[in-house]
Amino acid sequence: MRKLLLSVACALAAISASAEPWTLQRCLDYAAENNITLQKNRLSELDAAEQLKMSQAALFPSLSFSMSQGVGYRPFQEATVIVQNGMATSTNNKVTENGSYGLNANWTVWNGGINHKNIQAQKVQTELTAVQTEQTLKSIQEQIAQLYVQILYTIEAKHVNEQLAATAQQQLERGQERYKVGDLAKADVAQLESQVAQTQYDVVNAQTQIDGYKRQLKSLLQLDINTPFDVAGEEMADAQALQPIPDKAEVYAQALNTRPEMRAAQLQADAANLQLDIARRGYLPSISINAGVGDSHYSASNDGFGEQLKRNLNGSVGLGVSVPIFDNRRNKTNVERAKINKTTAALDLLDKQTALGSTIENIWLQATSAQQRFISADAAVKSQETNYELINEQFKAGLKNIVDLLQARDNLLQAQQNKLQSKYTTILNTQLLRFYEGGELGI
Repeated sequence: MRKLLLSVACALAAISASAEPWTLQRCLDYAAENNITLQKNRLSELDAAEQLKMSQAALFPSLSFSMSQGVGYRPFQEATVIVQNGMATSTNNKVTENGSYGLNANWTVWNGGINHKNIQAQKVQTELTAVQTEQTLKSIQEQIAQLYVQILYTIEAKHVNEQLAATAQQQLERGQERYKVGDLAKADVAQLESQVAQTQYDVVNAQTQIDGYKRQLKSLLQLDINTPFDVAGEEMADAQALQPIPDKAEVYAQALNTRPEMRAAQLQADAANLQLDIARRGYLPSISINAGVGDSHYSASNDGFGEQLKRNLNGSVGLGVSVPIFDNRRNKTNVERAKINKTTAALDLLDKQTALGSTIENIWLQATSAQQRFISADAAVKSQETNYELINEQFKAGLKNIVDLLQARDNLLQAQQNKLQSKYTTILNTQLLRFYEGGELGI
């Protein structure tokens, strides 16, 4: 019973923890630990580490043991002569059995330094897999931040629509009162009803968008369909959109040294240089040493099993030198292909640098233009709020018609949407600039 209660308590605690609103930092931390793509990348890192160990082990001798057992059957021969280990043995047995055993070692003493270069190349590849994991993590974090900010923006837009919906409902009630006393036409009341329906639709539509963005974020976090999910972010202060925007040149200079995609491109260029060096060493001779110990026995021998093993024991040591003279252009082709790969890697590095600069400049342009739009939109919202309140009061007093009221409402809504969009665009892109500069994402 105690175990059952403990299990239930743990399950309830897990459900309670998952039901807590998710902060941006919690989303980032969870994705870093649980994203499937990242887990696969980490497995690739382990695989690369194992390949590095194998490359390092190639510097040492190899040792192998072999054994063979055979049975011979010659039903129509009266006598059989078998030559084994330089000795001839005659037997009348139709069924014979023999065995051989060998212990062999081989060591590549020198192969033009290829083994050492392979170790260097594998070290670069191991580092590259780690950088690619970091690159995937950065990409996922950026997507999470974009979705999270989009959710916050849509939530605030929904609150604006809810306020307008409440005002529209009050206007409808006031219009119905005026209609009862004959101060307002039925067509005007119908327009007020239509306005209420439109504002309610806007609220529902905003909620639908919020749910859609949450589903995308939940999918990116790879949470189960039954896992409760909600964000913990609150409406962001307008002051956050007025923070200084990082200089694009400084961000680019930092990003060239810190961004994983740039380090990956540089590592690929380094790997291409090593492969060219390895290919050129294919023209050099190689030296190897081999040694072996062998033994055997044969059932037709007059000696016993132990005596045969004693007499047949043999050992050997050899030195091998291999000099490539004509290899059907294999080395030449390897070198030329390595040169092509080296040039390609250099071009890829240059392309990544150009793409990074374009990305940073685009983010900076969005941030600066959005910040300028936010300043203008903020002033427009204040003006339209004053105008809407004035026209609403005049409408209640019968001094303004329904057309003026609806037009003022549309102008206010548009101004508020422009302000929200520019505010969150500024905040997001400012954070992305700091992220590319090497900082952490935080809202």
